[in-house]
Amino acid sequence: MRALKLEEESALHHDIIQQDFLDTYNNLTLKTLMGMEWVSRHCPNASYVVKADSDVFLNVGYLVRDLLQPQLPPKKDYMTGYIYRNTGPLRSRAYKWYVPREVYPNDTYPPYCSGPGYVLSGDLARKVYRVAQTIRVINMEDAFMGICLYELGISVTDSPWGLFNVYRLAYDRCKFSKLVLVHRYRPAELLRVWPDFQGGNKTCPS
Repeated sequence: MRALKLEEESALHHDIIQQDFLDTYNNLTLKTLMGMEWVSRHCPNASYVVKADSDVFLNVGYLVRDLLQPQLPPKKDYMTGYIYRNTGPLRSRAYKWYVPREVYPNDTYPPYCSGPGYVLSGDLARKVYRVAQTIRVINMEDAFMGICLYELGISVTDSPWGLFNVYRLAYDRCKFSKLVLVHRYRPAELLRVWPDFQGGNKTCPS
């Protein structure tokens, strides 16, 4: 039944991309690299790319209009989001984020953007995909993106504080209108709040 629904979705919208690996948490890195490969091959002139999980509220309008500012020349070697610095791999098997030392021997990760959602320039997506072919992949997708940037000699870029929220915030249309991303919103919740957010039936203070 599930396979049939996927076939119907693909036939109707032509928006499904597949590769030969299991869609599991530990394969999120492969899933993200699949997206980088697709961008590299099919959207080589894209100015920006957004990676977002399915459980985030994403305000594309604010992202484009206020953060990326399309009236300006596209940024190069650019990645931003909620940035982690001075973090390291968890070595206990009790954690789902466990990374054994033989997979990643260093005690700290390079700075990286938190996995629920981040934005990068199109040129950087292509560079990340290329360099990822030359280093060992780890199961921590967001940290791996930081490792790729480190290998490229490129730094993450700070965004104004509070635009990317990796924790849940209570929905408020005015507040959310000036944010890029809020984590931990399930699809059913997004379907409920999105019509209100799009409605524009409330005046927000400037």
